[in-house]
Amino acid sequence: MAAAPQLLVQTIRDVTIVDFRDSSILDTVQIEQIGQQLFKLVDEQARKKLVLDFETVRFLSSSALGMLITLRQKSQAIKGTMVLCNLRANLMEVFQITNLHKLFTFATDEKAALATFGVTTAG
Repeated sequence: MAAAPQLLVQTIRDVTIVDFRDSSILDTVQIEQIGQQLFKLVDEQARKKLVLDFETVRFLSSSALGMLITLRQKSQAIKGTMVLCNLRANLMEVFQITNLHKLFTFATDEKAALATFGVTTAG
C-alpha cells in the first residue's frame, strides 16, 4: 500500500499554505487521499484563506481537477477564498482549455498569492 501523499501545510498569519510534494497527481487513490487532507482543512478546521502551491507539480489528472472544484465549493460554503500559485505553463493551459481559469484565482508565486490576502512575508 502506498504511503499517504505528502502535503506540507503551514500558516502565515491567518493564511494556510499547502505545498504539494508529489510531482504527479494522477492516481485515483492518491487524489482521494489528497482531497481528504484538503477537505479536512476546510470542513474541520474552517481554514478560510487557502493558498495551494503547485511548484513541484508537473502533471494533474481530470480527477484532480474535480477534487479542486469540490474544494473550491467547500471553501465558498464557509465564505473562504482559495488561490492557486506556481502553476507550470502546461498546467495553466489545462485550466484554460477546460475553462476552469474562470473559477479559480491564480497567482504567479506564493508571495503574490499571500499578497491577495494582504499578507507579506516581511515582518
